[in-house]
Amino acid sequence: MYCIKCWNSNTKVIDSRVSDDGKSIRRRRECENCNYRFTTFEKLEIMNLVVVKTWNKKEKYSREKLEDSILKAVNKRNLSVATINDMIRILESKWMSKEEISSKKIWKCVLELLSTLDEVAYIRYASVHLNFATAKDFTEFIIENLKGK
Repeated sequence: MYCIKCWNSNTKVIDSRVSDDGKSIRRRRECENCNYRFTTFEKLEIMNLVVVKTWNKKEKYSREKLEDSILKAVNKRNLSVATINDMIRILESKWMSKEEISSKKIWKCVLELLSTLDEVAYIRYASVHLNFATAKDFTEFIIENLKGK
């Protein structure tokens, strides 16, 4: 690790601690050249996935974007953040072996899981990703997808 003050490559770790969220390690370092102290965070990179969007536009997978879209669908529903995080972990483990995935495949996987957790969140998520324009779109979707539940 390079010193952020003098760019010397010899730095030593003085202290290491697991961060509050348990997902990263906080390290205090000291430069062996200028004795400057600084903090670094080490985080495990879970996925290196590219999302192929409409018109073949590609972007790096963002867990935060996925989480935000799911949180909007489950707003004011009885689903805990832990349940949502578990859901995302399940999805990411499915996709881990892939290099690329279409955005359509992502939202279909999310819909599949939401259908087992909460019908209202399922319909909300579908309405965005299937571009519902009228109340009739909602009704048809509900009739086709929630029969017998």
